Amino acid sequence: MKKFIITVSVLLCLFLAFQWYDYRYGLNWRSSDQPAEIIAKTEGRQILIKKPEGYVPFEIRGVDLGVGIPGYFATDYKIDKVTYLRWFDLIQQMGANTIRVYTILGSDFYNAFYEYNQGREEPLYLIHGLWVNDYVQFSHRDAYDDAFLGTFLEDARTLINILHGKQMFSLGYGTGSGSYNHDVSPWVIGYILGVEWEPSTVAFTNQRYPSAAYHGEYFSTKPEANAFEAMLAQVGDTLARYEDQQFHCQKMIAFSNWPTTDPFDYPDLMKKMFEKFTSVDVEHIAVQSAFQVGQFASYHVYPYYPDYLGVMNRYEIGDGMEMTDQRSEQNSYYAYLKQLADYHSMPVIIAEFGVPSSRGQAKKESRGRSQGGLNETEQADALVSCYEDIMASGCAGSIVFSWQDEWFKRTWNTMAHVDLTKTPFWSDVQTNEQFFGLLAFDPGKKRSVSYPDGDLEEWQGMDPVSQTEELRIYAQYDEKYLYLMIEGTDYNPVTDRLSLGLDITPQSGSHRVLGTALNFDQPIDFYLTLRGDQAEIQVQERYEVLNAVYGSLVYGGDPYLDPPAKDSPVFKPIRLFLQEVSAYNLGLSKVWEMPATDPTGILKRGNGNPAASDFNSLTDYCFAEHAVELRLPWELLNFSNPSEMQIHDDYYEKYGIENLSISSIQVGATIKYQGEVAMSEIPLKGWGRNVSYHERLKEAYWRMQQVWAPK
Repeated sequence: MKKFIITVSVLLCLFLAFQWYDYRYGLNWRSSDQPAEIIAKTEGRQILIKKPEGYVPFEIRGVDLGVGIPGYFATDYKIDKVTYLRWFDLIQQMGANTIRVYTILGSDFYNAFYEYNQGREEPLYLIHGLWVNDYVQFSHRDAYDDAFLGTFLEDARTLINILHGKQMFSLGYGTGSGSYNHDVSPWVIGYILGVEWEPSTVAFTNQRYPSAAYHGEYFSTKPEANAFEAMLAQVGDTLARYEDQQFHCQKMIAFSNWPTTDPFDYPDLMKKMFEKFTSVDVEHIAVQSAFQVGQFASYHVYPYYPDYLGVMNRYEIGDGMEMTDQRSEQNSYYAYLKQLADYHSMPVIIAEFGVPSSRGQAKKESRGRSQGGLNETEQADALVSCYEDIMASGCAGSIVFSWQDEWFKRTWNTMAHVDLTKTPFWSDVQTNEQFFGLLAFDPGKKRSVSYPDGDLEEWQGMDPVSQTEELRIYAQYDEKYLYLMIEGTDYNPVTDRLSLGLDITPQSGSHRVLGTALNFDQPIDFYLTLRGDQAEIQVQERYEVLNAVYGSLVYGGDPYLDPPAKDSPVFKPIRLFLQEVSAYNLGLSKVWEMPATDPTGILKRGNGNPAASDFNSLTDYCFAEHAVELRLPWELLNFSNPSEMQIHDDYYEKYGIENLSISSIQVGATIKYQGEVAMSEIPLKGWGRNVSYHERLKEAYWRMQQVWAPK
């Protein structure tokens, strides 16, 4: 009996092991001469999709789907199945036919994608990415290091198993996790392998392995290929071979790229200015006959950066080239896209394009398609014109970046201002990277606590935080703004000059404002003036973050050697540092030019209610009868983490930006031109991780729907 039990147990274990291995790795039960299943393929410079009548031309109209929602970092993978299903429906209603994801996600995504496409005559297709960890890219490793290439190859096999529903469980480093048992491969049309490559990693790899090459069954390198391109060929070959041999299925493959590592040669001046010292050229990677579906070229291209051709044209660098677009207008974005499309022998997909509807700005573009500083109407206009440029240039498709805004994002010219460990818990309208989405996340479960729209209903029944013979001040706040409403019986916001002071930090501030005859009874850090369409908030020079972070570049000296006085009465315009090219930093002029900045302290009058016909998403203030409604972004007031009510400490005592917790701020206002101004307290209490938000489709969604799915 004992022997029988042991035998049965061994057989059961073997059976379970066999079942697990088949589930995990997908045993190949099909005949080796059975043709691979192909639902999409390339032909020349176009993409074809399989339909009942055969293969027909297919324009990729895609949306990049991020993984962020308010209250969580991307790597938390907290978007649930219900949300995905709702989003898929909205995306397809917009006229998109494809979504693109960047990395292996949690199982909720694949379960939702499977359920959504069941029985659907016109499915939503998927282009799946394969991510390379940022730390690996920016470390001392080259691309052949096991942490880079080994992980890349292992993730490729894991991804294929997941898409075919054969990954019982996955708990990857930096990727989603779960049990993957739904086969979504019938709707996967291709892969984009990799990320925006760090040029130093590419160059380091090429320098270490000067003779590297790769020759595989599906992908091989040509003689002119460099070592990094050989690594890419190996990854593509491994993925294609694994999917074909295990599942008799082939999908198109692209290798991620962007202008920083594009295949073009530029004048030495441009190379130096933009640190353009290496290239990744997918024309050096050959598709073998076994890989029947072909490859396409994938690029992330935005209209504002790096704009190589625009700079060359403006400063007459190099031989120059034709910049005229399909509208007979000068357009360096179109010219660059056309250069890409003409260069490649394969279809070119612009896998990221877009502009953010943020208040803060990082880079200007000559045609107004800038990196920030655009309201939602301007964002929509820019998105449509970019799409028109992409298709007119000869590209085979495009993917809008991105579906949703993402609160956790950072950007180079504000990341020093905020606590990067707390960014998911508040919405920073000064950080452009958070606002590329077609879908906004606004504070509040159904609506925000206030909108500057001239309707004072949300202020009714509230007690003022300050009350004088002149004015009454009311205050509210949420995850995005500090809201103020100032009213007075004799106050006319069109003709009266309102002067308002804010005391944010106890570490510095001034009772006086140079050039005025006002005296605030508490030292203030910010001074706001408003009359009619003219409004601006300025910062006391000790508390100017631009000087603390970029002072040596903007003002030409080290601010820490001779810091401003704590009680200085000098108030300065609030500005954001911009990434701009000048004749001086190109070396074409010896005359020093002050770097470009954006006057972000200038306030805009408008209607900030999304339900209004004249809605302007960048509205800072709006008038009512004898009143004005204001909303001020937290970061504009030097809050580094409003979710816990933390502000910037003294820059010059801490030698940089450190957090300082506070429980209140002070506010005071007058319409007089001289005299004392009483300050009153606004109590503050953070919300921690308990964020409140609701979804809202931006105008860009509806405008793209008009282009992609006109009715």
